[in-house]
Amino acid sequence: MLTLTAYDTFVEQLFQVMKRFTDALSQAGIEYRIIGGMAVFLHVRNRQAMAARLTNDVDAAVKRTDLPAIIRAVEPFGFKFRHAAGIEMLVDSSKPTARSAIHLVFVGEKVRREYCEPVPDFSPPAKTVEGALLAPVADLVRMKLTSFRLKDRVHIQDMDGVGLITAEIEGQLPELLRRRLAEVRASD
Repeated sequence: MLTLTAYDTFVEQLFQVMKRFTDALSQAGIEYRIIGGMAVFLHVRNRQAMAARLTNDVDAAVKRTDLPAIIRAVEPFGFKFRHAAGIEMLVDSSKPTARSAIHLVFVGEKVRREYCEPVPDFSPPAKTVEGALLAPVADLVRMKLTSFRLKDRVHIQDMDGVGLITAEIEGQLPELLRRRLAEVRASD
């Protein structure tokens, strides 16, 4: 008999948080894209399931002008808006921690002042079997190479390792991001 481990329970909870969020925004007709590690996980999983690494939270790109409507839309789904440490997030009303939150970033804005590029505007999304809208790989690559933290470089390696970063995607990158991609590839 198989039993659920703490990890399995966490994975299920993370997907439930994402589903509640995406259901709330879809029902309200509010555009969004799942980004960050969760989007990388889902893209990599679709290509090669055993190569996918799970993340510990959910990030979403939204329009800043939609924030009041988002706050209203997610409340019946058990989320409360919180601004903490410069981060806009939707926390689970029953267990309000950053780990159970949806972290929001805004299209057309830099996440941090020092970043070389803003969050890309909405491109046609990829879609999960559950109906969640994912940022396309090209947008994720730009965001990951822009922030360029260790976990972002690992996400780049994961996407590249299963062939998601194509020559076309690489060719659309500005010079600085192409150099960063080459640096990640050289460190494999």
